[in-house]
Amino acid sequence: MSLHRLNISHIRNLRSVQINPLGRLNVFYGANGSGKTSVLESVHVLGLARSFRAGSTRNLVTHGEERLTVFAELASGGGVGRTPVGVERAVQGEASIRIAGEDVRSIASLAEHLPVQVINAQSFELLGGAPATRRQFLDWGVFHVEQSFLATWRRFQRAIKQRNNILRHDKIDSGQLAAWTQELAQSGERIAESRQAYAQRLIPEFESVLNTLAPELDSLTLRLRRGWEERTSYAEALQQSEPTDRERGYTHTGPQRADIRLSVAGHPAAETLSRGQQKLVVCALKLAQGRVLTREKRQHCVYLVDDLASELDKQHAERVCRVLEELQAQVFITCVDKSEILDVWPDSAPDLSVFHVKHGLIERDETVKSGSGDHH
Repeated sequence: MSLHRLNISHIRNLRSVQINPLGRLNVFYGANGSGKTSVLESVHVLGLARSFRAGSTRNLVTHGEERLTVFAELASGGGVGRTPVGVERAVQGEASIRIAGEDVRSIASLAEHLPVQVINAQSFELLGGAPATRRQFLDWGVFHVEQSFLATWRRFQRAIKQRNNILRHDKIDSGQLAAWTQELAQSGERIAESRQAYAQRLIPEFESVLNTLAPELDSLTLRLRRGWEERTSYAEALQQSEPTDRERGYTHTGPQRADIRLSVAGHPAAETLSRGQQKLVVCALKLAQGRVLTREKRQHCVYLVDDLASELDKQHAERVCRVLEELQAQVFITCVDKSEILDVWPDSAPDLSVFHVKHGLIERDETVKSGSGDHH
């Protein structure tokens, strides 16, 4: 699926915006604070019913308004038929989601229709941030290629919550503890297996993309740590850790402690690489996930790229753009000056739309033509 038409109401300074039609490459340029990133946020709301920025829905809704609305028509890869998708969020309250005219309760259904990947300043957290950020990245990929993963993940979350509740009691019911430990062991083992299977697909793609973007980083390695001793089953690990769990009042081993380790010659990448190199690694991770999704499910991500030129010189920006173009994914990308993107994107861009964003208003730049190299 790709977005053919986009209507935005009351997201930050975008009070009422209609963009139609959209291209495969969509460049939004303008001064800082003009509303460029808010366009990307709007697409993200369509994919996950929330912004990729921290903060509450109240901060996302235009000041003085009660709710935001994002509506789009999604076109299939074959170009036959369009699916209407809409998301409404009140300042306080749950999201209201409609897909093809039907009310939908699950955000997972939304994510399945429109897989979105974000490359922005917060993406650096994949290297230097908390393990939870990297688990979320990993689970995004597993969710999109393995249909049963979400149910298993929910089963695990319920089991660990119940087990931890029992562990916090002064008098622990050993029978209940054993029952929830067994449930946890089964679902946790399955999660670890799914993550490992996905990592085996992701790592070769990551290494391939990184070699294109930054061949000088050939010593960088990516390894998955599942959250407990490698040569031990999760059931055995839980049995061994039960005395400590009872003492601490929570389950301290398992998939909830899994992590991805990115290192250069044995040292953490976040502590070794320059800011520009870190951005290339982050881009490689995100682009590799797009490759896996396309290969496994014949589905494309929608990429939301905020300020690509930051931290990258022209040569490396060109490399990122070339991989994005080769992915055949729909891209929404922001910059201050349109030349920051048009001068580094491959001349062959077949479906290019350029928009000038100014004070929350968006105008199509008709001076730029796609596919002919006239944009240089």
